Amino acid sequence: MRTIVLPHWVGQLRIPGDVALGLGVVLLVAVLVVPLPGWALDIGLAISITASVLVLMVALFMKKPLDFSAFPTVLLLVTLLRLALNVATTRAILTAGHEGPNAAGAVISAFGGFLMGGDVLVGLIVFAILLVVNFIVVSKGSGRIAEVAARFSLDAMPGKQMAIDADLSAGIIDEKEARRRRKELEDESSFFGAMDGAAKFVRGDAIAGLVTTLINLFAGIAIGTLRHGLPFGEAVTTFSFLTVGDGLVGQLPALLVSVAAGIVVTKAGIDGRADEALASQMGGAKPLAIASGAATVMALLPGMPALPFLALAGAAGAGAWLQRKADREAAALAAAPPPPPGEPPPSEALKMDLLRLELGYGLLSLAAGEAARLTDQIRSLRRGTAQEMGFVLPSVRIQDNLQLPPDTYVIRVKEIEAGRGVLKPPLHLAIDPSGRPPPVPGERVTEPTFGLPAAWIEEALREEALAMGCTVVDAAGVLATHLTEVVRDNMPELLSFAETQKLLDELPPEHRRLVSDVIPAQAGMGTVQRVLQALLAERVSIRDLPTILEGIQEAASGGTRGLHGIVGVVRARLARQISDAARGPDGTIPIVSLAAEWERDFAEALVGPGEEKQLAMAPSRLSAFMGALRDAFDAAAAAGEPAVLVCSGGIRAHVRAVVERFRPSTQVLAHAEIHARARIRTVGVVAA
Repeated sequence: MRTIVLPHWVGQLRIPGDVALGLGVVLLVAVLVVPLPGWALDIGLAISITASVLVLMVALFMKKPLDFSAFPTVLLLVTLLRLALNVATTRAILTAGHEGPNAAGAVISAFGGFLMGGDVLVGLIVFAILLVVNFIVVSKGSGRIAEVAARFSLDAMPGKQMAIDADLSAGIIDEKEARRRRKELEDESSFFGAMDGAAKFVRGDAIAGLVTTLINLFAGIAIGTLRHGLPFGEAVTTFSFLTVGDGLVGQLPALLVSVAAGIVVTKAGIDGRADEALASQMGGAKPLAIASGAATVMALLPGMPALPFLALAGAAGAGAWLQRKADREAAALAAAPPPPPGEPPPSEALKMDLLRLELGYGLLSLAAGEAARLTDQIRSLRRGTAQEMGFVLPSVRIQDNLQLPPDTYVIRVKEIEAGRGVLKPPLHLAIDPSGRPPPVPGERVTEPTFGLPAAWIEEALREEALAMGCTVVDAAGVLATHLTEVVRDNMPELLSFAETQKLLDELPPEHRRLVSDVIPAQAGMGTVQRVLQALLAERVSIRDLPTILEGIQEAASGGTRGLHGIVGVVRARLARQISDAARGPDGTIPIVSLAAEWERDFAEALVGPGEEKQLAMAPSRLSAFMGALRDAFDAAAAAGEPAVLVCSGGIRAHVRAVVERFRPSTQVLAHAEIHARARIRTVGVVAA
């Protein structure tokens, strides 16, 4: 016996899945034009029947339609497989059908002999029934259901999107869950849209099967009698046998796939597997009892076979009795008094909301119902903060508080009250930007965010107030503005360790090497968090996180370990960004410089070793400095110049610590933080 030695690479050959799928589709197309021998037809028909059974089982056992999201593609491929096999079997029947029943393979011969029982007329009737069931009943109903489901799914998408956004704004879900739900909603809409079109494959397949059967029958008889000289009766018998066998082999898998398509599109409103849904919904005690009684009556009718009906009546009656017993036990369990609530675990007391908005019951309409603009404005606040400052705020939890007055709200940061106000919906709040009481009639109040004089006015006076130069804001806008300022004032506290880690994890892949080089070799996660908090405390955006990490790396490489020193290096790296934020309307940076005497006094007042220096200036000098600073900035403000204070880098952090106590909105910049190409204009000096 000769031994065949295969090359060693044959055993190591691995074909990727996408390449295998592509080759399979090309092979199906080739079957349409290349004649196949009988054994190849048998293999193809066996694959078609097995694949149809597999598709049906997957459809039965899935829990929701999206579990079989590939069904439209699978439906197309199995339909293409059957059509290719129909063409191949038609070619075999027409070219070699005169040779006998095995001309088109053993599978067709077996179907023709077994299912027809040797009677061609019986086979034709069975084939016609299968065709009617598949084409008119199953495929037509499935197509209609898929069409309606696709239309309803598209119509419901905007409402579902709004519900997801509302849950996200209310803090019920986080960003990750919101993205998952949106993706699931998009997949569901795409799936039902695809199923609407895929249902046409089933109908087209049924029509193609009918046409192929007619061609095989009449063309085969004509070819057998005219070309091969068969007697007419023998030609009718032979080609009818092959045609009906081929039709039955094609219609059986087509019917299985049609049933699978019907199960998939009718599964949209059912949770769980099909067997579980049927058992839970059709296994009620009353329906089973009535069905048992009906079967008993049928068994007692004259001429009816009593045994099958009595067996069914007994089975249904036993099922009804068992289900009734289970229902009573469930009702007794539900009616039993609930067990006394146990003491909640201590960990529950440790949970806190980073941001919480409490509303009096008179303000609940702002966060619910059709006029709920508050959730939209909170969503805009979170999006704007992410774009402007570089990190996503934690979710704002909105809840009612019956202990508050009806028209009062409270903003809490880490469960500590950070702001409070009173709203008068549906009235509007009119504010005069000049700081004087608005010249319109209304209830005089103080605006809760900035403490300006304001008035609650009717909607009818809104246009009049705008014409007088007032700013008019509705109740939801007032609350959103207050919440925005509270968030800006408390950004450092809201940037937790976990949020810092999330920012680093969400950096693009090209910056991952930078993160691994800096953390933890040169700076710990806590150091990075404190640097980011220090920047946010002075309202410097941390969106350019790679540049901030480069600054931390530069400071660590230069031996700088103190927080003030690292922040100084990082701020110098962000000079272009900081200078752009300080630029005035004319494109220049209006600055108030620090006199040389104050520079010297601050430098001499620093005591302590190395980077741990502290400011130890006499209270009288501090008081004099604050007075001189106030005079310089008041003069600049009178001239309409929103100036910034500029000093040397060594004392900047300490000067800022003094200035923020009485002028928190004043920016304090070091000389190195002003970009080289920025244009500056001196508008004042803090004189000694």
